[in-house]
Amino acid sequence: MFVWRNIYRGLLMGVSDLIPGVSGGTIAMVLGIYRRLISGINGLMSKNWKKELGFFIPLLIGVGLALLLVSQLMEKLLEHYPQPTFFFFIGLIVGVVPFLLRKVDYKKTFEPFHYGLLIVAAILIASTLFLKGDGSGEVMKSLGLVDYIVLFFSGWLASTAMILPGVSGSFVLLLLGSYQTVIHGLSSFQVPLLLTVGAGIIIGLSLTGKVIAHLLSKYTVSTYAVMIGLVIGSVVVLYPGFQSDVGLAVASILTLLCGLGAAIVLGKIEHKEEKG
Repeated sequence: MFVWRNIYRGLLMGVSDLIPGVSGGTIAMVLGIYRRLISGINGLMSKNWKKELGFFIPLLIGVGLALLLVSQLMEKLLEHYPQPTFFFFIGLIVGVVPFLLRKVDYKKTFEPFHYGLLIVAAILIASTLFLKGDGSGEVMKSLGLVDYIVLFFSGWLASTAMILPGVSGSFVLLLLGSYQTVIHGLSSFQVPLLLTVGAGIIIGLSLTGKVIAHLLSKYTVSTYAVMIGLVIGSVVVLYPGFQSDVGLAVASILTLLCGLGAAIVLGKIEHKEEKG
């Protein structure tokens, strides 16, 4: 049975993965499907893979629509309106933190050790701010064998980041110098490039999914503490600064509030669906 509401979930995850600093894993946590996503990825790699198709086909349709239809829009928003755009995602991420804390019932389950894990994870992600590039790497237009190998492993490493809350797959691509090439390939629909990066992403997801599933099963509270820390730390990475222009400031505050509102609404929707 197809979970058709996964189309809009996939759309949101796909849009987030286009932006350096925003994690598809974080959006999956906003939507309340993170553990289901991890178990589903592992299920796809088992003999019972057909059972997972109803969950993943609509999700992939949404991701595909975002990558193909929204990539150009996101490029323009980041080029012309970076501050309000980033503030929307900051609001979205900040809005999900209370939801995650409640989900793990932190008042009863957290001990000093877990708070320590949360703080260390937040600091580690925030420290990547110092690695941040400007995304001005040149687009690789004439691709040779070596370039395809680089793109394959870029997709592999980026997918590992995509599935971790707070860690951006696009940011990893940016650090590896492949971000502009991949975005250009999406915008111009270069099939060989997309297949190469896609193959790397699939392999990376399958390996990382197994590790995270094990950690969630054996060390649930500690794993959540680390993930919440990653989410909190990503806010520092995303923060674009605050220009004094009145119109821009008002727009940024409004988009921040929209992001907070979206996180609250999505959290309530997913909570009701979990109960139902």
